[in-house]
Amino acid sequence: MKTVNVYEAKTHLSQLLDLAASGEEVIIARAGRPMAKLIPYQVKHQPRKPGCWKGKVKISKDFDELPEDLSRAFRGEAG
Repeated sequence: MKTVNVYEAKTHLSQLLDLAASGEEVIIARAGRPMAKLIPYQVKHQPRKPGCWKGKVKISKDFDELPEDLSRAFRGEAG
């Protein structure tokens, strides 16, 4: 783990990002007090869970019915 002050972090951000990307944690401190931690970004790949919206979404009976004026507009016909 590496600790740097704010000025050094601003000055050497690219190098600190490289350190974090390689797995090293970087602590950014102000006046000797730790303020933030720079760590590598990790994408969490969670498998999709089928049915997670079951019972939460209701589709009305007239969902597939398009009002005539809107239907004409989609076809490019004047209203």
